[in-house]
Amino acid sequence: MRNVLMILVLLTAGAARAEPVSFPGPQGITIQAELFRPEGEPRGPAVVALHGCGGPFPSRDAMWRKILTDAGHVVLFPNSFASRGLGSQCRETKRVATASGLRRKDAIAAAQYLAATEPSAKAGVVMLGWSDGGSTVLATASAGRADLPSGLIRRFIAFYPGCRGFAASSTWAPAAPLAILHGEADDWTPIAPCRELASRAPGVSLTGFPGAYHDFDAPVPIRVMQNIPTSQNADHTVHAGGNDAARAEAVRRVLALVAQR
Repeated sequence: MRNVLMILVLLTAGAARAEPVSFPGPQGITIQAELFRPEGEPRGPAVVALHGCGGPFPSRDAMWRKILTDAGHVVLFPNSFASRGLGSQCRETKRVATASGLRRKDAIAAAQYLAATEPSAKAGVVMLGWSDGGSTVLATASAGRADLPSGLIRRFIAFYPGCRGFAASSTWAPAAPLAILHGEADDWTPIAPCRELASRAPGVSLTGFPGAYHDFDAPVPIRVMQNIPTSQNADHTVHAGGNDAARAEAVRRVLALVAQR
């Protein structure tokens, strides 16, 4: 609890101000997004940050945008769901915007927007995502799909993605280095398929955090969510919430990964 309170205090001090932006998306829609800039000149690559199935996660988003902008990165948070008039998709079995479909196209459009407008994105952006956004990172990373411009994305980072479909493919590989950070106790998107993927696909690294659930990096208490269709539990519940030790190590690893050339 003390660590959570300290994080919340930090978030209220010198937080970056959101700049609303928009750019063309698939099927003629306009993608709404929030852009955050560091104080002074950027000191590293720009970052595209992809929300999970619930849409923007205010406490987690605020924590990461402060961490990343304090480290000198421009950060863009596109909103795939609000741009289409959608709410949370966590309990939907048939989604309009799927990770491998429209969300992947949104992610590429977001990276192209940064590449066209931000000097710090010229050498490639970093793509970061959580949960369904993490699955979107894996879908975007696929080297076998010709619509990803070469050099647009320099590194992929996925928090607790669903890896099962990607692990089932014998040919899937990332177009740039991919790091997966996953809770070993995750009962929503299990870590086992991600282990299989990392053991087979070149360019993929996996870090597992013992005892950590879904959303382990978020500064919120662990809660039980009901009626989740993709739950690994018979009663369709899942656990989600923060883990102080895992969060601290994840922050250290992400900052190191984003800074790598």
